[in-house]
Amino acid sequence: MYCMKDDIADIFISEEAIQDKVRELGAAISRDYANRPPVLVGVLRGVVIFMADLLRTIDIPVAVDFMAISRYGPTPESGGVVRLIKDLEEPIEGRHVLFVEDIVDTGLTANYLLRNLRGRQPASLEMCVLFDRPRHRLIDTDIAYVGFEIGDEFIVGYGLDYAERYRNLPYVGILKPEIYQSS
Repeated sequence: MYCMKDDIADIFISEEAIQDKVRELGAAISRDYANRPPVLVGVLRGVVIFMADLLRTIDIPVAVDFMAISRYGPTPESGGVVRLIKDLEEPIEGRHVLFVEDIVDTGLTANYLLRNLRGRQPASLEMCVLFDRPRHRLIDTDIAYVGFEIGDEFIVGYGLDYAERYRNLPYVGILKPEIYQSS
């Protein structure tokens, strides 16, 4: 019988370490937004697990909304063009917005979405990311809350996927090279 865990070379960040970091981020957000309840905006699908856990650690009133995007273009390496396929349900004008992402690599997608959100005139706009890969950055991205800074590892789990698999792992693992190199 197939088991996803068999595709993982090593556990990169344990479930316990992730939960500790999420609690730390939630406490910082609760403190910093104590007098200005934020709207947390996430991008589907990868952020769902992080967002759900983060929400449970924030002890001030918050609202939640989601966007969804698709990327298309000449090659996976180029990143292609970002297209918004699900927009926010509620207006954010005059509200304090915390944009929540699972991972930031090049910064291209985050920059596109932050520009989009800024155009809606929120009272403030900041970003929280669980996994930051600054070595891949093509566009400087201001991130107020960072969980883990990571390198070039091919990671999956805790919302991060490869071919729509592995998101449901409770930890972050390094995917065996033969899995992604055979595609």
